[in-house]
Amino acid sequence: MSTSKRLSRVLAASKVLNFDDDSRIVIMSDCHRGNGSWGDNFLGNQNLFFAALYHYLDNGYTYIEIGDGDELWENRSIDDIIAAHSDAFWLMSLFYKEHRLFMLFGNHDIVKKDAKFAKTKCRSFYCDSVNSELALFPGIEIMEGLVLRYRNTNNTIFLTHGHQADPMNDRYWKITRFLVRYLWRPLELLGVKDPTSTSKNYKLKSKTEKKLVDFTLENNQMMICGHTHRPVFPKLGEHLYFNDGSCVHPRCITAIEIKNGTIALVKWAVMTRQDRTLYVGRETLVKPVRLTEYFESLKKTKK
Repeated sequence: MSTSKRLSRVLAASKVLNFDDDSRIVIMSDCHRGNGSWGDNFLGNQNLFFAALYHYLDNGYTYIEIGDGDELWENRSIDDIIAAHSDAFWLMSLFYKEHRLFMLFGNHDIVKKDAKFAKTKCRSFYCDSVNSELALFPGIEIMEGLVLRYRNTNNTIFLTHGHQADPMNDRYWKITRFLVRYLWRPLELLGVKDPTSTSKNYKLKSKTEKKLVDFTLENNQMMICGHTHRPVFPKLGEHLYFNDGSCVHPRCITAIEIKNGTIALVKWAVMTRQDRTLYVGRETLVKPVRLTEYFESLKKTKK
């Protein structure tokens, strides 16, 4: 099946979330939360993630995680991941209680597409601070795609992880997971790069991005993905493929914010004040652009 058909099926089956100029939405992906061991790529940025998410919780944002939130190729059990990052899961549970959390699955947490997984593994977690079980995401539906519809119009933004444009991480994910878990992960510790990883293979990354760009052009569809770990924010008049980057960059995490009818690319990083003290700060990488301008560019393309 072609990438276009594969993504079209996901788009057609996706639920719709309405939003307007009063809505506040933050989109992140590729946290790759691990079990807290030396192989946990999220470990170095866990404080950045917690600080950013607390900001978004306090400021009324809806948090949408568009895949690869948890590293379930290298790790077999999500219980170990939740235990290692219980503070982050506790914070996400607060979003969920207020109906401000949506989760999509990617290739590294594709097992979440099984409704039984969410029902049994995402219902509750053990909290050390209160020495008891707390509700996590009871009844959550972890989806492959989600459509954001602006002001109840035909203007929409399609959210999905983006691995659908990468056959080895989509149709053949079980083979790739086996290779990652038993071959490439041990070799990576010796300095050998995993050639099956889209985020670490420049040619594969570019090939995947081209397929995603082509989909937006062929279907006149604005789309936000993750998967490649490379932030993308097109200029007006270009394609409408966006990418939120990742939460495992060595020096920062990146996100896409939607608020006041605009869309922007931001990063969170450890920053330095003039007195040389450190703090977690937010920086706008691409200044906000009004969504109506992007939607107008779609109309011009259709003509």
